[in-house]
Amino acid sequence: MSESLPAVDAPQGIIKLQHPLRNLFNALRGSEPVRIVAMGSSSTAGRADVVPCPYRLEMYLRQHYAEPLPNTRIDVLNRGKGGQEAPEELKRFKTDIFPDSPSLVLWQIGTNAVFHKDKYKFKDVVDAITDGVHRLLQPREQPMDVVLIDPQYGTAMLRDDKAELSEKMVMEIRRIAETKKVNVFQRWALMRHWHVQNGVSFEQLLDPTDCPDMLHQSDWSTLQVSKALCRAITDAVLAASWLPADRQS
Repeated sequence: MSESLPAVDAPQGIIKLQHPLRNLFNALRGSEPVRIVAMGSSSTAGRADVVPCPYRLEMYLRQHYAEPLPNTRIDVLNRGKGGQEAPEELKRFKTDIFPDSPSLVLWQIGTNAVFHKDKYKFKDVVDAITDGVHRLLQPREQPMDVVLIDPQYGTAMLRDDKAELSEKMVMEIRRIAETKKVNVFQRWALMRHWHVQNGVSFEQLLDPTDCPDMLHQSDWSTLQVSKALCRAITDAVLAASWLPADRQS
């Protein structure tokens, strides 16, 4: 199927992270293994025969830094659990994030709050995301950079009354990030760009076996998102290297 897919691009205006990843930059300069934790639901955990983003991201980051940092090990720890949303994930921070002392946390949120809107109260999810970001930013021996990953763009998120709620969730995630001064990786906008501007069909972006509602990304689009996320992260690490020394810690 991938041979018939049109070429896609990842515009800087969509994928650029607004804040340098100074903690990840500092970790890469150290002598210890670099840990990144990916927290989220099924698109983080992986499903069926789709290789999930954390494993692909680990491979791409290792390839990127293999020559400049040949002795540095980078591990992306997959802490995704299918069907969960921010309120449940928040309860796992103590066991699934903090013990690993990561220098970067990727938190994929918002999808299940829309898809399972009868199960979750919108405000409860927004409050949990806000609380979670606050906890991740608390002072600790190994400070963490935070990147929020918003929902995937697809038919299951656009049907009936879910389209308006999806846009509302995307905006709330952006608002929280701006308030807390953390990054957002705009998966929603990127996938919409591929669909609208690059002509990629939903059958190509999403798993066609995921019936009756196509919710989960295809293996191909997961690969493309992973590449774009790797580029966003490495660019933000490079941006951190330009900071004055007194702003890198």
